[in-house]
Amino acid sequence: MAVKKRTLVIGIDSGTQSTKVLIVETRNGKVVGEASAAYDLIPGLPPGAKEQHPETWKNAVLGAMKQALKKAKAKGAEVVGIGISGQQHGFVPLDKNGNVIRPAKLWCDTSTAPECEEITKKLGGAKAAIKELGNVVAPGFTASKILWLKNHEPANFKKLATVLLPHDYLNHWLTGQASMEYGDASGTALFNVRTRTWSQKTLKAIDSDLEGKLPPLRSSDKSAGTLTEAVAEELGLSTSVCVSAGGGDNMMGAIGTGNTRAGVVTASFGTSGTIYACSEKPIVDPKGEIAAFCDSSNRWLPLLCTMNVTVATEMARKRFGLSHAQFEKAASKAPVGSDGLLLLPYLEGERTPNVPNGSGVFLGIKPSVFTPEHFARATMEGVTLGMNYGLRRLEKLGVKATQIRATGGGANSKLWRQIMADIFNAEVVTLQVGEGAAYGAALQAIWTWKNQSGGEPTPIEEITDRYVKLNTRQTTTPISENVERYAELQALQDQMSKSLGKTFDQHANWLRGTT
Repeated sequence: MAVKKRTLVIGIDSGTQSTKVLIVETRNGKVVGEASAAYDLIPGLPPGAKEQHPETWKNAVLGAMKQALKKAKAKGAEVVGIGISGQQHGFVPLDKNGNVIRPAKLWCDTSTAPECEEITKKLGGAKAAIKELGNVVAPGFTASKILWLKNHEPANFKKLATVLLPHDYLNHWLTGQASMEYGDASGTALFNVRTRTWSQKTLKAIDSDLEGKLPPLRSSDKSAGTLTEAVAEELGLSTSVCVSAGGGDNMMGAIGTGNTRAGVVTASFGTSGTIYACSEKPIVDPKGEIAAFCDSSNRWLPLLCTMNVTVATEMARKRFGLSHAQFEKAASKAPVGSDGLLLLPYLEGERTPNVPNGSGVFLGIKPSVFTPEHFARATMEGVTLGMNYGLRRLEKLGVKATQIRATGGGANSKLWRQIMADIFNAEVVTLQVGEGAAYGAALQAIWTWKNQSGGEPTPIEEITDRYVKLNTRQTTTPISENVERYAELQALQDQMSKSLGKTFDQHANWLRGTT
């Protein structure tokens, strides 16, 4: 009996702290090889500045891809597609020769708040910006980073020929072509999410020549190109390998968790925290707290983002010198609500709610709770309450969560899944493939390859329905008494956030005056 030829795709998630690579069989969606590579941000930058060298991402992709292909025992001829998920909003500036001009400013960079105010003012205020874009101009987004370059590094701005996002940069390296798909483009604050076109008003508010520096837009089901000879030779692959459009990590996470139909809600507990849903139409928040993004399947992805999730838990874990297992065990010894110890987790500023000058605050510190157990649990609870602020806003806009598909590092913790279920007051489930963004990138690559290989066009939801499987043994349901307790803490955290807003700004101004 003849052995059926294996065909493979590669899913890549290039994140803030690491790159993950999955090798996936197109026949059944099985992961047959995986690898990762870790890295850090550039150290010693001014407060609020968060940057990385794009070369770091490229080297990490190369190393992890080679390892994963080796583990999969893959032959070059077996690989038919590659998909890339990348951290959203980062600004990669290229010169006319395609070289990187300076390090990329990342999604978590809050140093561009003055540029946000400048752009917003030129658009006529926040309400006018939402009318024009569907989103506010927030520090996390790309637009203000471009203006920052113009204002602070004019010599570098003069060299600027092409604006790319992180995943676009990697696609450009793989294919030699520059492009941007609708999902990632919608997170730039340069893009009208209703019309899926660049906002001329916003571009002109930054620079009259900016439009010529933006790459062509393309829909999410269109290929970004095929491998260049140099990359194909480096990896031992064919130049016919199809590179899918790719997308931002949240857009790819939606595909990887089966969030391609209305009613499914995904929560990603990583460095940042995101909650998002699939919509057949744009959902624009008049307050601007929920991002009205497009997704990477040609639909829309209403999304909330908090900047501080595992940033906070990792800080607490390392401070007490605990392993991940020890940290969870310690947290489990403290009661629900941590005996009143409550964290406002704005360690890196915050986006939802929008407090770029925010900092972390522990309320309720007293001798009886000054223990690793209380601080561990309070940190888990505080960041989850912060995410629930946005989930409740989504509900007001018509997106009701009855089941949360949890992904990211936080979803690996049994205790944290229970805290999620109790705070969100919804069933929490996990996926058999936990790396949602990398898996989503692989599934998008399968989608693109199938649609371009001459066969019958396949809807993305048919692919996700077939391949995305729940890990039913980890399903977690809310406990009613815990739900009530956390509702009280939620009200207290919300009140703290509102009352401390001006204090954060005053403190930030004081710091600027003393550094």
